[in-house]
Amino acid sequence: MSVHTWTWILVGITFTLYFGIAIWARAGSTKEFYVAGGDVSPLANGMATAADWMSAASFISMAGLISFMGYDGSVFLMGWTGGYVLLALLLAPYLRKFGKFTVPDFIGDRYYSNTARTVAVICALIVSFTYVAGQMRGVGIVFSQFLQVDINIGVIIGMTVVLIFAFLGGMKGITYTQVAQYCVLIFAFMVPAFFISMQMTGNIIPQIGMGGKVEGGAFLLDKLDTLHTELGFTEYTSGTKSTWDVFAITLALMVGTAGLPHVIVRFFTVPKVKDARKSAGLALLFIAILYTTAPAIAVFSRTNLIETVSEQEYKEIPSWFKNWENTGLIAWADKNGDGKIQYVAGDALSGKKPVYTDARGINGERLISNASTEKNELYVDRDIMVLANPEIAKLPNWVIALVAAGGLAAALSTAAGLLLVISTSISHDLIKKQLKPTISDKGELLAARISILVAIIIAGLFGIYPPGFVAAVVALAFGLAAASFFPAIILGIFDKRMNKEGAIAGMIVGIVLMLFYMIRYKTGLIGVMEARPASEWWFGTSPEGFGTIAMIVNVVVSVVVSRLTPAPPKDVQEMVENIRIPSGAGEASSH
Repeated sequence: MSVHTWTWILVGITFTLYFGIAIWARAGSTKEFYVAGGDVSPLANGMATAADWMSAASFISMAGLISFMGYDGSVFLMGWTGGYVLLALLLAPYLRKFGKFTVPDFIGDRYYSNTARTVAVICALIVSFTYVAGQMRGVGIVFSQFLQVDINIGVIIGMTVVLIFAFLGGMKGITYTQVAQYCVLIFAFMVPAFFISMQMTGNIIPQIGMGGKVEGGAFLLDKLDTLHTELGFTEYTSGTKSTWDVFAITLALMVGTAGLPHVIVRFFTVPKVKDARKSAGLALLFIAILYTTAPAIAVFSRTNLIETVSEQEYKEIPSWFKNWENTGLIAWADKNGDGKIQYVAGDALSGKKPVYTDARGINGERLISNASTEKNELYVDRDIMVLANPEIAKLPNWVIALVAAGGLAAALSTAAGLLLVISTSISHDLIKKQLKPTISDKGELLAARISILVAIIIAGLFGIYPPGFVAAVVALAFGLAAASFFPAIILGIFDKRMNKEGAIAGMIVGIVLMLFYMIRYKTGLIGVMEARPASEWWFGTSPEGFGTIAMIVNVVVSVVVSRLTPAPPKDVQEMVENIRIPSGAGEASSH
């Protein structure tokens, strides 16, 4: 059977499974909608947390980033994995002991202020919409390539699927759907890795294969280093980033991870604090399976790409290349007219993406109008490396289709978690806690479902009509979370003297500073049409790492302001003392 047929079969089976779970796990109360009733087992919650955490960025983009960045790509592995450890040790048990539904709920009650709650809601919406836009676009790309439908139609299909299991079941439906999605995405990620590792190194375990020998007796990494240097690239195993920027990016990803509201809320779905600890440990194990495999896939795919396309005649290039060329995620410009693909160091394009013309070249290639004057003729979008890798390695069609189903599972699971955060921020933290405290449980549940419907429509519009900067800032959602939430949460747990004035000032200063830097140095919307060059970065810090500086500024502002203003009430200080002892916690409460 063709890849197209296999994809329809596997996607159809997995989507049917998701719909069945959504119908079975319908939410009948706000507690079921917000925290799945608070009785999810640690094993199920660990798998759901892993699926919630491993978005399209982890499944599709991370190995692609590492394949192009080499050693420098390790910042994503260290930051995202380290951040989860930080979350599990420093935040999850204490927030579970506090026993509230959402992060804004914690901040509102801990800082005895609806103003603090509102600022937290705004921060949650900014972080979540920034993150979810990329998930919806990722869904559209996968549908477009593997199911041969328009990208916008793919986004609409993805919106519909998320709407069904999130609208019906809320956190209860999402939790059990994410258990199934974890099984799908991890199977889809590992099977091609086993195949390709065996094919290239003779070792079925990819983590070992990455350090193994290839045909001819050379080590795979040595071979890749040689390929890189021959083409003018920096050695794959050498880094180019400064030590400071590596540290800043890693720390920003770590504290950003620990501040992501859609991950934190998962720890409110288990019965006890010890269950939160267990599910955090299990989730780390489930996440590690993918995260330790991603560097191996990066090495395999990078080696296969170079060997497959470099110095090859375009007319003889494999069909996978031309299939992906039609998506606009890979492009070739025959600058020297020899009909061969010259892949060397340098930018192939004068812009970030290829601008295609209606004409075809003499070799049958899609012509682009924005080729640069540099020698490199090949543009490759990093996001295709995981998706195209099985095709490049000539794996069976069912394996190629499986990767598509896994990519959809990863994107949809995270999108659902983010949309639930948006929904609860509006229905619970704004309507229930501030605008209409007397609203009934049934009325709040209706408001939550209406909120999630509106949120899905907005997220879909971001996917269909992405602003020019959305793709650039999705990864920076972590910086936004680091700059806004992390200091307010960590100081709220460990600093009794932290008051509402300090927390509000810190969150506002942190997120405004991070937004300014992102827009100024990543998207170029303030003052100029183009993003400012790396030579103008503050303290040599990239936009991806600036969350560290914004977080430090947040902490300093919070501590200084809190010391210059009245201390929190005595009952709040006692409450802080109590939540530091993570035992004997009752059920999560909305009151």
